[in-house]
Amino acid sequence: MRTWPGTAVMGILNVTPDSFSDGGAYADHQAAIERGVAMAEQGALFVDVGGESTRPGAEPVTPEVEAERVVPVVEALAQKTEAIISIDTCKAEVARCALEAGAHLVNDVTGLRNPWLVELCAEFGVPAVIMHMQGEPRTMQRQPHYDDVVVEVGGFLTEAAERALQAGLPDLFIDPGIGFGKTPEHNLELLRALPLLMAQGMKVLVGGSRKSTIEYLAGPSRPADRDPGSIALHLHAASCGAAVVRVHDVAGHVQALAVWERLRE
Repeated sequence: MRTWPGTAVMGILNVTPDSFSDGGAYADHQAAIERGVAMAEQGALFVDVGGESTRPGAEPVTPEVEAERVVPVVEALAQKTEAIISIDTCKAEVARCALEAGAHLVNDVTGLRNPWLVELCAEFGVPAVIMHMQGEPRTMQRQPHYDDVVVEVGGFLTEAAERALQAGLPDLFIDPGIGFGKTPEHNLELLRALPLLMAQGMKVLVGGSRKSTIEYLAGPSRPADRDPGSIALHLHAASCGAAVVRVHDVAGHVQALAVWERLRE
């Protein structure tokens, strides 16, 4: 895994017909490839390709369907760009196909709970993103509860990261999972506690782009109208030391981070 100063941008590329944000705009392979190339040209260090929606209430798809959606896109982007290509999946079968097609990183919203996925990352010598999610997409927003969200999420991520490193992964990122089995107040507690996650010494990825917490804080009901709030949230994450922010609006975030970083000199 290459290194970089400051906070890098990961572009979200949903190759699905039912994304909460873009409504399937990139379900077509060619449209997805063009969008991924554009993200890299706009300054995304990572392009994260996903073939299964994880929006609240989403239904799962088979590994075969998911792989058919993502593998041609991963293969093309690995050839056409210098970006780090991430495969957003919790299925070892899909991850293997994507890694064989040229992906460099596995982004797992289920936090590497699947031991086969851990073994696969170790086999290919690739890093992973370990994200926290309470429940699963179909049910995660049905009254999520924590006694102490910061302690519980932090503990899960630390333990999962230790297991992954012991299994042979070369590197990893931890992601508190904003919006995944959490109320807006839970999300705010986690965002305010980001320095505690940074103190664990691991790379932290934050993905709050266009999520309902932005609506809760500032009002816009349409996900596409939440980019200004997303930039504000991610600048906060950068100020806490986040290694990566995962975003829809790549150009806007790259510009905002560049200005913010110069002002801090």
